[in-house]
Amino acid sequence: MGRVLKVVSLLVVGALAMVGVIGAAGLAGVTFPFQTERVDRNHPALLRSVQDISQFHAAVGSFEIVLDQEDDVRWVPGFIAGERSLFVAAGTVNAYVDLSGLADGDLTLSADGTSARIRLPAPQLDAPNLDHDRTYLVSQERGVINRLGDALSAQDQQELYQEAEQRMLAAAEESGLVQQAEENTREMLTGMFGALDIQLTVVEG
Repeated sequence: MGRVLKVVSLLVVGALAMVGVIGAAGLAGVTFPFQTERVDRNHPALLRSVQDISQFHAAVGSFEIVLDQEDDVRWVPGFIAGERSLFVAAGTVNAYVDLSGLADGDLTLSADGTSARIRLPAPQLDAPNLDHDRTYLVSQERGVINRLGDALSAQDQQELYQEAEQRMLAAAEESGLVQQAEENTREMLTGMFGALDIQLTVVEG
């Protein structure tokens, strides 16, 4: 028994000594085997093309959409089959005027150079730009059969994002964002020509 206790004591002392050495070495910045190390094999970003922008972004609307979608299976209780997802999406929609659409005759200057007339194309709405930090799945209730398919699939997530973008664009169309963009563009051009002592008349396209 005494011999066994002696062996155990030596093992304990050795283990404590090893912990002390590892701790001291860690503080000294020494690297030991079996530590996790991240290897960056990402490829650098490639510039594929450059395009000239001839758009005046005149207004930006911020929106938040809440999707509460439920797939109900008729005659089957929800805890067996069915799915309900609560999804929140936040983002912005830009309203812009495409100045590249100006044609000959859309901008005319009077003979004395004191007045001008411009015909602008109607403002348009950009595709929604979702803020991924504020867009997330709040909760999901799934029946037993649905849970057999594991967690929410990538296809399901894509459908939620697409639905959120469509509703956000529809909300932007009804919000008066286009009218605000037209007013802002008119004020911008009037001020710019006014700085040149030219009175500008803006005509809707």
